[in-house]
Amino acid sequence: MIAILAFDHGRTIQTDHVEPAWLEEGATVRFWVDVTSPTDEDGRLLSELFHFHPLSVEDALSTIQFPKVEQYDDYLYMVLHGIDFRKKQHHFATLDVDFFLGRNYLVTVHTGESRSVKRITELCARRENVLAEGPVALLHRIVDAMVDNYRPEIDALEARISKLEEQAFTGRDNIVKSLLQLKRDLSSLRRVVIPQRDAIGRLARREFGSISEEMTYRFRDVYDHLVRISDEATIFQDRVNGILEAHLSAVSNRLNEVMKVLTVMSTIFLPLTVLTGMWGMNIRLPYMPGGEAAQFWWIGAMMAAVVVVMLAYFKRRNWL
Repeated sequence: MIAILAFDHGRTIQTDHVEPAWLEEGATVRFWVDVTSPTDEDGRLLSELFHFHPLSVEDALSTIQFPKVEQYDDYLYMVLHGIDFRKKQHHFATLDVDFFLGRNYLVTVHTGESRSVKRITELCARRENVLAEGPVALLHRIVDAMVDNYRPEIDALEARISKLEEQAFTGRDNIVKSLLQLKRDLSSLRRVVIPQRDAIGRLARREFGSISEEMTYRFRDVYDHLVRISDEATIFQDRVNGILEAHLSAVSNRLNEVMKVLTVMSTIFLPLTVLTGMWGMNIRLPYMPGGEAAQFWWIGAMMAAVVVVMLAYFKRRNWL
């Protein structure tokens, strides 16, 4: 599906086609073409009407591309990623948005609905000056909206990490699976943010002639946000590794406590087993005190004395 917005003679209009005159040298019309779920026919439109390079068109029609920015003869091609955390699947889903930035136009291509593109489209319908500012300013608005969408997801990640930190030191809940899922989420986040940070950094350094000095300041602000997000992702990863180590240590300590108690109990019952085994023989030893009836009370008293003595000894050695 293709949506086209154009700014001409002081007003924004919506149309279903691009006039060839808009692409001529000296044309004053500023327009935005948004292609959702592109088809082969849309690819031919990009190649035949805009005369984009076949490699950039091929990348735009592809569903998965790494963030990058490339300069062609008369346009700038860029790939950025939107983000969407899916709680049920416990992973970050990314949405590629491809940008073709020309002298007086911006073409965006994406598969599925983009929250950022939808928000700026609604803004264009309400405010005439959005398209009037030019395609570079429009590109900045979309990119800035995409980066703003990261913040709620980052905050949700931090909340998950804090909750797992509280559970880790008890050692009672099995949070290893949750921690491994969280590490996978953080790896996905870093895999998206770091290349995207580098791509925006090139716009902020004014490596391309189509980016004015004023716009570099705006892209520099977006770049700073991505730097903070990438730093937070690194810190979160270190925190998760620390939580995992602390949890495994707590589990190991609890296991040691259990084994210590079981060892003490086994040690206590060992002499009791020997005594009951001796008095349970079918023969009568001459040194056994008392008669048949008194043997039960003698052995019971001896067993109780052994238990008391061993517990006192273990307590003195701080084994209990």
